[in-house]
Amino acid sequence: MSNKINNELEGVVSFIREVFNSKSFIPLHEPRFLGNEKKYLNECIDSTFVSSVGKFVDKFEEDISRYTGSKYAIATSNGTSALHISLLLSGVKPGNEVITQPLTFVATSNAISYCNASPIFVDVDKDTMGLSPIALALFLKENCLMEGGNCINKTTRKIIKACVPVHTFGHSCRIDKIKSICDNWNIILVEDSAESLGTFYKDKHTGTFGKSGIISFNGNKIITAGGGGCIITDDEVFAAKAKHITTTAKIPHKWNYSHDMVGYNFRLPNINAALLVAQLEQINNFCINKRELAERYINYFANKEIKFIMEPEYSKSNYWLNAVELKDSSKRDEFLEFTNRNGIMTRPIWTLMNNLNMYKNSQCGNLPNSEWLQDRIVNIPSSVVI
Repeated sequence: MSNKINNELEGVVSFIREVFNSKSFIPLHEPRFLGNEKKYLNECIDSTFVSSVGKFVDKFEEDISRYTGSKYAIATSNGTSALHISLLLSGVKPGNEVITQPLTFVATSNAISYCNASPIFVDVDKDTMGLSPIALALFLKENCLMEGGNCINKTTRKIIKACVPVHTFGHSCRIDKIKSICDNWNIILVEDSAESLGTFYKDKHTGTFGKSGIISFNGNKIITAGGGGCIITDDEVFAAKAKHITTTAKIPHKWNYSHDMVGYNFRLPNINAALLVAQLEQINNFCINKRELAERYINYFANKEIKFIMEPEYSKSNYWLNAVELKDSSKRDEFLEFTNRNGIMTRPIWTLMNNLNMYKNSQCGNLPNSEWLQDRIVNIPSSVVI
């Protein structure tokens, strides 16, 4: 490593330590419990309703629905289960295909596989790191046709039933254009908004453009209960079905145990919901804090060889995980090695899904942007600064 590069990376480490006012290990993203978390947890424990029934589950669903502007919200055990159910209720059946992006966390593709469907990987835009409407339109034009109201893949003769774009690291993709394309091809849009609670695109919350959207509350998300997820939708029938199937498809009765279909135990426990109610009370302050952190990074990396990833046009991002772009994979690896060796947790962007063994035979469009980003993007510490 040259002295110039070494000095530049030492400067990055020093700046991050200054920002977080810490000389010890600095994690990538850790939760902040600064409000009523302990109060609501104690209240939940005192009630003895700590499992899947309780007032905090109901309150959280009401609160998250109001915050996102969706008509309905269904709390689930995690974001992956929320996506799984959203796809099932969107009509994804065994043998169907679902378009998504290769640059995502593996849960996106896994949820498609849980439906016994197959993912098709289409390229992302460089600036959003989310599904590219241009690449999507081109793939459909070249590879698909409409038959009987269905989008048919000319290569496999299978129905492409749904499309799952991802709002990567909390930055919105061009979701309005993607929706328009999906509508034209009769493809159901399900938004993977796992990372984008608090992100708005053209003044509309992510996850509210499609048939449904999903949000994750994993331990590293902007608000957390250690786990948890939810489905948001404006479709009353869809919401009722989602609530039913995620609660073991039990028919309500004072004492009888009767179930009318194969359901899933994807319920969010009341004790986790208590945490989420308290966390959601702080979401506006968390977003303000994280946007202020992003602004400090923007100013620091200005006119440097390392580029900071900024929110796309028309998007107001939550800046869940801040990211930088290095010149190439060798520079990326030097950055990762130096920062982690010096107690600053950094991580590369995900390995492309089509490079994983279980998805290596999946159909793909041309993926130049995804491959380019895979070699260059690194996440840097992004916790709320206290």
